[in-house]
Amino acid sequence: MQDEQGFPDTLPRPSWARPSWPLIPDDELTLALDAGLPGKAAAAIAKSAGKPAPAVDSGEARRAADDTVKATMMIRTYRVRGHLAANLDPLGLADRPMPADLTPDYHGLTDPNRTVYIGGLFGGIETVTVSELVEILRRNYCGHVGLEYMHINDVEERRFLQERFEGRDKEIQFTPEGKKAILNKLIEAEQFEKFLARKYVGTKRFGLEGGEAAIPALESIIKVGGANGVNEIVIGMPHRGRLNVLANVMRKPYRTIFFEFSGGSSNPEDIGGSGDVKYHLGASTDREFDNNKVHLSLAPNPSHLEAVNPVVLGKARATQRLKGLNVASPAWSDLQNQVLPVLLHGDAAFAGQGIVAECLGFSGVRGYSSGGTIHFIVNNQVGFTTSPAFARSSPYPSDVAKMVQAPIFHVYGDDPEAVTFATKVATEFRQKFHRDVVIDMWCYRRFGHNESDEPAFTQPLMYARIRDHKSVAALYGERLVAEAQVTADDIAAMEANFIARLEADFETASSFRADKADWFGGRWMGLHQPADPVTARRSADTGVAVEQLRALAYKLHTVPEGVTIHRTLERVVKAREATVLAGEGLDWATAESLAFATLVTEKPESYGVRLSGQDSGRGTFSQRHAVWVDQNSGQKYIPLNNLGGDFEVYDSPLSEFGVLGFEYGYAMADPKKLVLWEAQFGDFANGAQVIIDQFIAAGEAKWLRANGLVMLLPHGYEGQGPEHSSARLERYLQLCAEDNIQVANCTTPANYFHILRRQMLRPFRKPLIIMTPKSLLRHKRAVSSLAEMGEGSTFHRCLDDLAPADPAKIKRLILCSGKVYYDLADERDAKGRDDVYILRVEQLYPFPGDVLAEYVKRFPKLETVVWCQEEPKNAGSWSFVDPMIEEAIGQRAIYAGRAAAAATATGLARRHAAEQAKLILEALGEDKKAVRAAIRSSLKSSATKAA
Repeated sequence: MQDEQGFPDTLPRPSWARPSWPLIPDDELTLALDAGLPGKAAAAIAKSAGKPAPAVDSGEARRAADDTVKATMMIRTYRVRGHLAANLDPLGLADRPMPADLTPDYHGLTDPNRTVYIGGLFGGIETVTVSELVEILRRNYCGHVGLEYMHINDVEERRFLQERFEGRDKEIQFTPEGKKAILNKLIEAEQFEKFLARKYVGTKRFGLEGGEAAIPALESIIKVGGANGVNEIVIGMPHRGRLNVLANVMRKPYRTIFFEFSGGSSNPEDIGGSGDVKYHLGASTDREFDNNKVHLSLAPNPSHLEAVNPVVLGKARATQRLKGLNVASPAWSDLQNQVLPVLLHGDAAFAGQGIVAECLGFSGVRGYSSGGTIHFIVNNQVGFTTSPAFARSSPYPSDVAKMVQAPIFHVYGDDPEAVTFATKVATEFRQKFHRDVVIDMWCYRRFGHNESDEPAFTQPLMYARIRDHKSVAALYGERLVAEAQVTADDIAAMEANFIARLEADFETASSFRADKADWFGGRWMGLHQPADPVTARRSADTGVAVEQLRALAYKLHTVPEGVTIHRTLERVVKAREATVLAGEGLDWATAESLAFATLVTEKPESYGVRLSGQDSGRGTFSQRHAVWVDQNSGQKYIPLNNLGGDFEVYDSPLSEFGVLGFEYGYAMADPKKLVLWEAQFGDFANGAQVIIDQFIAAGEAKWLRANGLVMLLPHGYEGQGPEHSSARLERYLQLCAEDNIQVANCTTPANYFHILRRQMLRPFRKPLIIMTPKSLLRHKRAVSSLAEMGEGSTFHRCLDDLAPADPAKIKRLILCSGKVYYDLADERDAKGRDDVYILRVEQLYPFPGDVLAEYVKRFPKLETVVWCQEEPKNAGSWSFVDPMIEEAIGQRAIYAGRAAAAATATGLARRHAAEQAKLILEALGEDKKAVRAAIRSSLKSSATKAA
């Protein structure tokens, strides 16, 4: 038996699935239930005072035990709620009174000098006075770091955090060198923003002012991660502070950024594309700390906040898997330790964007886990112009992360040591437990949402406070001067040296010219942009020897000994094998499985296949059966994994936005893998429109990031109502331009087989959107022969009519795409219309105008060209193909299809049948009397079926 992985997934069970019983020695409950507690407590207290121990059953012993329980409850309260009293807001605007249950009086400990026994429960301390205990608790839990972690079920994870926070000597400490390094990064962060403000007055840059502590914090993640096995970090972030991160963390040359500010591009001029604003761009670099090299990549992203999150997670997952390809028996824990995803967020976006919850939900799911993500919230305490009280219903923006039991570090943003300490512990936690973790850095936004805003319009009190508030660098510099770590002259010299460096780069920025783009390096080596025009035939040798197909089919349809599959599935498997042996009648699912099988066994270089969607294992329509479930044990068997190749199939979480973004990120990292996302029904992709618009359709033009993701969208009008008919084909066609994507609507299993293989075998990558069928999955005419997939066969952008035709007789040419072809052909054949030829346009973009022009030349007596579609006139292909057809043949086509409609389809069976009958006869050119008769007949037939 196998799982969905190509190799075993040793990801540990999530903490909420692991038992917390039996109790761990020395935890709160076991201490309170200890039968011998009175004697132990009294003896320990007496020993600390240098006195003899009282009798075990004395009143003093009982009081000591009672105080122990009270102290234990107070400790637990601080662990749970101490963060509520932490000093977090640099502006002092947040109303955070001391909760009553954090006082000793609340717990009945009224004597501050009373010594209590806590049995090593807290930081190894045996006995302590009440006042000392309160002091230590407040220092540990109510300082500049407020820790939320008691919602975590796993005792080991809680213990890990307690060991780093609890105890008499637990204070944030850095070496003199470490302090100077933090100060230096703060100076760079602050002076970089000030330099941009001076040189480019009024230009948007979405600066980091107020949140500069994020820069040394990110450096800490790189350094601590590198020391704990990380060799690659994938970063995603919004536009605020992005330029600072690019410059001071990613080490993007300052002069390149200055050149972009002047209107130039950091890519060569001959590359083309639209480009994007500078605070959306990505970068990659290598950093080294303590001889540990770490590769950093910052993903480009649009202004759609948080949309980049699933892309980063998918890219990280793919990178982890790639690192395991050449490792014998790799363990996921080892691979995930090497690649760390880091996501930066705004506070309002983290609380307000649903994609955040979708991505958190991936953290423990097989096939989507990337071993834990470090989330860093730059908490400005305002979202654009909206105050937190109006932006969320929870105390903190980070509360959504409790759904996956992530520990949360709330940090005072004006204390860069506290922020850096929090990232250090968070990174260590992620590396040990492979879990998501959140740092919530409370800070402020010195200017408006962008530098042209006036924030005092909406936050007058906050910005009155900000105007008088010193910068993070100034405050930390004063602190280090007071500690005698540096002098004021040292700080002035650091600032002057950095500004001089910026000035030097500014002077050379005008002469900067990029010499190369970075989009075809590494795993993408050998791939390139297509050299031929977008209208050209871009074929590939996608045919496979028939005997090889038969051999693969035998393996795919052999039920292993010891595996008991469902009786219905057994009949399906035998029937499919019979069609392959006969070489005729292969259905859609058989062709698909053969395409996958040939790719994972391709020679000389095999390709991986990753298929995901909400029901992709079985298939929404019970058509695929890529996963066989043993009827006795429930174990899974995946026939395609029996070929020795790299095949994955996952039934995904119930998400479109998150999962499609994840798969896009996966395909971005691994162009040697056919990555497919399948919608349960085509229009469910609506929920992922941001990924489609901003990444899939425009990512290459904006960011020079090619991608070969395939979207499988079930589409076809079978009377199933508005939500189960249309994949919104028109939306994808509207996005088509500049050779950005491919859109297809295949009608035969063979053509589907070839288009999947073509996606990998050509030396370039373009996203592919396929309208996949529903009723055609089992249609008796929508079948192919093995020869149509054999050697010499290929993908056809247009497919011939199935019926033989005399070109001299053809007067009417019907162009169509998808399922409607078979309805047209059946009606045409029934009426004996040998003057009608039906041409299937299988690839809609790039539009095959050259092929269409050749067909028109074949028919010397052609009078009329028709475009027929099932979709309403304002949907489907019509608006897109109308000018394309005219350009190709110099003649306008006639429209035959449904009238324009607000809903994609009717949900009434009789109306559907009438509409379908009408459009078919109109396409054939039947007179109005015949059309009306056909409509009456279809209405009567549908009514009889309903009865």
